Amino acid sequence: MPEITPVPLSQLTTLRVGGTPQRTVDARTTGELVDALRDVWSTGERWLVLGGGSNLLFSDDEFDGTVILVRTTGIERLPSPNPGHVRLKVQAGHSWDDLVAQTVAAGLSGIEAMAGIPGTTGAAPIQNVGAYGQEIVETLVEVELIDESTGDVSVVPASDLGLGLRTSVLKKHYGSVPERSAVILSVTLELAQVGHGAVPVRGTQLRSALGLDADAAVPLAWIRETVLEIRARKGMVLDEGDQDTWSAGSFFQNPVVSAQFAATLPAEAPRWSMAPEPEADRVIPLDQFTGFVPPRVGGPAPVKISAAWLIEQAGMRKGFRLPGSQASLSTKHALALTNRGRATAEEVAALARLIQQRVQSEFGVLLQPEPVLFDVEL
Repeated sequence: MPEITPVPLSQLTTLRVGGTPQRTVDARTTGELVDALRDVWSTGERWLVLGGGSNLLFSDDEFDGTVILVRTTGIERLPSPNPGHVRLKVQAGHSWDDLVAQTVAAGLSGIEAMAGIPGTTGAAPIQNVGAYGQEIVETLVEVELIDESTGDVSVVPASDLGLGLRTSVLKKHYGSVPERSAVILSVTLELAQVGHGAVPVRGTQLRSALGLDADAAVPLAWIRETVLEIRARKGMVLDEGDQDTWSAGSFFQNPVVSAQFAATLPAEAPRWSMAPEPEADRVIPLDQFTGFVPPRVGGPAPVKISAAWLIEQAGMRKGFRLPGSQASLSTKHALALTNRGRATAEEVAALARLIQQRVQSEFGVLLQPEPVLFDVEL
């Protein structure tokens, strides 16, 4: 097993906090990753797989177990049963942002709006990563994973992963354990072959972020570049010299509430209906028409509201920090909790707790943390 000298988690995570594990394993092939997992599971010791370290908050205490670094890379192009599409099987340790860049360069559509999201491809389905209304659930076909309970490797369809808003059956939510303890070895996506010309932009949230009209058409490369510019302005693209990017990304999820509750918020509160895009008109040949037209689903759709807006309106502006603390809100985006150089895990947690309390007191909404927390309490 490729064991290396233990590396402090503060050097392996984008938030730059965390103690040193007892053991560190560097897995660069699928075989090494499988062997390392089966070995650590056979001992019953505590374990963690780590890709880009972009969605984690660790305690500063020693991690009493083994950290397995997932360094597997590679993309295999596969045929799709659907005309005009192609499938990509991507190894778990492959950089997600590099994957987005490679798909755009190949004229493949489906994940271009998720450019700049840090981390690895294997981590993407765990919390159903998404940005600007685009989520991996829209393109994910299946994952290859290994289960802790059996040590067996299997291929699991996306429909069995319980993919929802920043969640899946594989995610360790704050205060709970995953429904299924398993590690993703590879991810298979199905993307549309659209080429390099202008294409229509799906989704009102993405069009709004890009400043596009409903009938606008632009190249994939323009979408990716514009998303990267937007994210960079918010400090959401990793930059060694910018402490606003020393974060776990968005620390809180954008809440999804009922339409009735959303109506109680001030009119200026940003919100996005979760109603699906309306289907295009269908023409049914007369000889196939049965006389039955499925009824439309009634009732108002849930609404997603901006956690960043709630935080700022609760009195915590960009750059807010507690006295003497090295943890602060980003000076560019109120949804990112950042390390200003020497922050401890407890300083980050204290700021997060205050934000939760203020927002709940002001608006009656309890913000839920998006990162996975290890030995840290909110």
